This record gives sequence, C-alpha cells and structure tokens, in this order.
Amino acid sequence: MKKIIVTGGAGFIGSNFVRMLLKKKARQKVTVLDKLTYAGNLDNISDLMKDRRLEFIKGDICNARLLDSILPGTDIIYNFAAETHVDRSILEAGSFVKTDVVGTYTLLQKTLKYSIPRFVQISTDEVYGSILKGKFRETDPMLPNSPYSASKAAADMLVRSFHKTYGLPAVITRSSNNYGPNQHPEKFIPLFLTNAIEGKPLPLYGDGKNIRDWVYVEDNCRAIELVGRSGKTGEIYNIGAGEEKTNLYIARKIIEITGADKSLLTLISDRPGHDRRYAVCTRKISRLGWKKKVGFSEGMQKTARWYIDNEKWWKSIKEGAFKRYYSRMYSRRIDTSVKKGTE
Repeated sequence: MKKIIVTGGAGFIGSNFVRMLLKKKARQKVTVLDKLTYAGNLDNISDLMKDRRLEFIKGDICNARLLDSILPGTDIIYNFAAETHVDRSILEAGSFVKTDVVGTYTLLQKTLKYSIPRFVQISTDEVYGSILKGKFRETDPMLPNSPYSASKAAADMLVRSFHKTYGLPAVITRSSNNYGPNQHPEKFIPLFLTNAIEGKPLPLYGDGKNIRDWVYVEDNCRAIELVGRSGKTGEIYNIGAGEEKTNLYIARKIIEITGADKSLLTLISDRPGHDRRYAVCTRKISRLGWKKKVGFSEGMQKTARWYIDNEKWWKSIKEGAFKRYYSRMYSRRIDTSVKKGTE
C-alpha cells in the first residue's frame, strides 16, 4: 500500500488535495500532518475520517522527533504546510520564517534520512514578484516583495539546494491565486463573499486594479498530483488558469452574485509592497497533460454557493480571534476610506 504524507492537509488547498486523493480507489494510506493553527481546520476533513485509508496527526513540521516517528516507509511527501497570508506576514513575519523555511528544512533533512522517493514542495507564483507585461517562466529569478513570498522563496531555494547537493528527489509547484471551498475568510474572495452576505463593507486595497490569475482549487490539486506522479525530478512547474482579473472586477462580481448593495464596496489605503500583477507561463505543466476544467465564472458560482450553504463554518471562524485581526487590518482604513460604493 502506497504511503502518502500530506503536511498542512487540514488547510485550504491541502484539505481539497486530500479529498481528491481519497476519491481515487487506489490502495494508499494518506497521513495528514497539521499543526492546526488558526488556518488549519479539522472540520475541513472531518467527513473523510471514516475512510480507513486516512490518518490524522496533529503536529508541527519543525518537530524532528515527530517526523522520525511517522516518515519511515513513506513513498511521497506533499508539503502544503505553510503560513500563507500576505497581510499577516506584514504584521508578524517570524512565524512565516519558522514554518515556511525552518519547517521545510526539517522535512528535507528527514526526507534524506529515510530515502523517501519523492518530495513535492507546494509554492506560489508570488516568489517571482510583480510583472506588468508578459508572464513569468520557471527559469525567471525570484524577487519576492512580502515577508510571506520571501519565506516561500527561501524554502524553494532550500529544496533546490537539497536536490543539487544531495540528489534529493524533489519537484516544486508554483500556482497562481487559488479560490474555492474551505478557504479561510481572511483571504480576498471569501472575505468579500462573507462580508457581502453579512452586509458589511468590502475593503478593497488601493485603486482595486491589482491583477491576479485565479485558478480553482480542484484544478490546482489535479496539477499538483500530476507533478508528483509525472514531473521531472529537480524541476519547477507553474500552475495557472489564464483567468486574469482585477480585484475591482472580482469585488463587483461578488456584489452581483450575492445581491449585496453596491455601496458596500469601499476603497481603502493600499497595503505595503502590494504587487501589481501576477502572471505565469504554464506551457511546462501543459506538456504533462494538464489543463483547467473550471473557468472563473463557473468557479465563482460554485464558491459563492459553498459559502452561502456553509455559513456555520465561516461564522464560527469570524467570531473568534479573527475579529482582532480584522479590526487591526481594516477598521481604521474603512473609517478613513478613500471612496465608498465606487462606480
């Protein structure tokens, strides 16, 4: 039976990835290792716990002794474990360095120790920085502009160095922005969806014209699994859907889908180091046979429906410590907003 370790498997992308794996009828044991920080939520995989092929372990990837107890005999590691939210990295960068850099280093050490045949590092297009024209290729230099993207870039460099120096059998995926079910409401799309449902302001940074390429989470999960199975050792694979949208466009789309009042849209002061545009070339992953299945319009409808149908899930999050974070990030900006109900 194939043994698969998914670190960060109770988080947004990780939980969707675990769900995808378990839909397969393959003989496999999937072990989820998750620290269950604020972004890790056991409810994301609670309905999967009846599957005997799934094992959950609460723990930190920085814990070398714990890794010694669970990694022997592993066939593949998918490292989703990370601190991921740019806004939080601006407020407090230390936890990002610890998890994203030190945690990845610890995993790499143990991968070598136990001769694990495959290591898949889940990264982000944000490591490249901002690009106004064209698209980033996997060979382009990394120029991260936030503590989050810098920590992920550092992790990528560690993975590359372990491959080059020790022959560690690793591959790296760098996806564009994900959206879909189970995404923490601190993130742009779920924050705006849930605020719109609640009739609260939609706090849009700057002029709202920052551009991102949006890939539906299930499409990204398929790409990651394909790279883990068929990607060339030592290589990097960009993953994107070619769905470039301004944040302003998405905010308006959310208002349209939810029927919220247009006056909720509120332009606020921009955040530091806010990249203008991300875009990645996906020819390499396409040559492996991957292409998106879910377009942005369909994906947004599915995502909105999930948040409408799962109000209990996100309200419990927004009623907790999230309130303090939200107040720190947005309350003052909203009170001194540049413009409300922008045309």
